[in-house]
Amino acid sequence: MPIEAKKNVDVEFYSAETPSLEIITGLENKIEQRLKELNLKSKGVDIATLKNAETNITINQENFTGEKTSKADSLVKLIFGGAAGYLLFMFIIIYGNMIMRSVIEEKTSRIIEVIISSVKPIQLMLGKIIGTTLAGITQFVIWILLGSILMVIASLIFDIDFTQINTPQQDLMTQAMQNPDSNTDAQLFISAFFNMPLANLIIAFILFFISGYLLYSSLYAAIGAAVDNETDTQQFMLPIIMPLILAVYVGGFTVVGDPHGTVATIFSFVPFTSPVVMLMRIPFGVPIWQQILSLLILIGTFIFTIWLASKIYRVGILMYGKKPTYKELLKWIRY
Repeated sequence: MPIEAKKNVDVEFYSAETPSLEIITGLENKIEQRLKELNLKSKGVDIATLKNAETNITINQENFTGEKTSKADSLVKLIFGGAAGYLLFMFIIIYGNMIMRSVIEEKTSRIIEVIISSVKPIQLMLGKIIGTTLAGITQFVIWILLGSILMVIASLIFDIDFTQINTPQQDLMTQAMQNPDSNTDAQLFISAFFNMPLANLIIAFILFFISGYLLYSSLYAAIGAAVDNETDTQQFMLPIIMPLILAVYVGGFTVVGDPHGTVATIFSFVPFTSPVVMLMRIPFGVPIWQQILSLLILIGTFIFTIWLASKIYRVGILMYGKKPTYKELLKWIRY
């Protein structure tokens, strides 16, 4: 039986190094396509006729209010939501650890004993969280300014006109239709960006970003106050890191596949995952009442967490030479 007539074909591949899964999959697809064409030819089927019969389908999306969208809109929403969620995730990890290390440093150097005599523990904890947050925001502002300066320099060196980005959406589409030599894909992505509810996205990003960061930073501050060195923090880091990893996992897989599904919706209301998941869902059109409800739950959890963390912080900053356990943390909360 000739090889092109077989249903299952085994191909031996030899290489000096183990190839990646992408390479193997690509080779399998190409070989399968070629054998398919050989099988069709052996059965008297004209390949050229089949290829001419192929049709490319483009689905133009439109909701009941008449708003039109496209695949470019979905891709831009996905990029925006993913970038917002990942930015919050990295901000929490980086600056949360900064808060924790700062508390440990003050505690081990006994500076905290002098500071605590003039301010309340909760005031000291909030001051440290807010101060570190402002320092992080200042760094982001500097990065944005540097990026803007680099864009201006690039526009001068390479003669790029960035002012075209500020034109309205309809003008962009008109330019793309009238000028076939222009980059149509870039125009569509720009149009898709301005087609998003930018005001809602910016406001929601600020509120969820700040609330989510404050929620986790209070936990980082409590951990820093409970231990004497960074080595002892490892036993308490897992309950903080796991919800963040779960949020990124849900956002990266579930939200991408079905942003309005049951799993994505539930995790967008859970306070320890909602900052990341909700930020990824909002570009796809989340009702305002869901955003408000999720934000209220998040703020309420933050207030409770601050109260809980201040209990640990009040006792832990003056405890030395003993490795705390979860049981002891519960005792400190009850004091």
